Amino acid sequence: MKQELQPYIRKAHYYETDRMRVIHHSNYIRWFEEARVDYLDKIGLPYAKLEETGILIPVLAVNCEYLSPVIFDEQVLVTVKMTNFTGVKMTIDYEIKGASSGILKVRGQSRHCFADASLKPIRLKRDFPDIYSGFERFLEV
Repeated sequence: MKQELQPYIRKAHYYETDRMRVIHHSNYIRWFEEARVDYLDKIGLPYAKLEETGILIPVLAVNCEYLSPVIFDEQVLVTVKMTNFTGVKMTIDYEIKGASSGILKVRGQSRHCFADASLKPIRLKRDFPDIYSGFERFLEV
């Protein structure tokens, strides 16, 4: 059974709003990144430690579907799930819901690869088997 991780909690700031007084669409991608870094901490693979080990996780693609606006001062919950992991690439799915309403606001996904400092792809299973196992434990299909 997979360990249930607590969602990332985020409060919408005024500077993130647009002229329509809702969170500007570009900020959700930043929230995905914040939640992804929080997720790595929670699964015991902090990004800072991965970088110290020589592992980078560049973004290959990101998409975002806007379903309902988030407004200034609203608190949201960002759920993160790793839905694909090969040891060379991974896919992360995100859902942003209103903390009090439970309304699904945004759904998205990011795809990544694992690379060294020169951005050459690496194979975690071969090069970093302990880290590979750490990721594999949290794969949700």
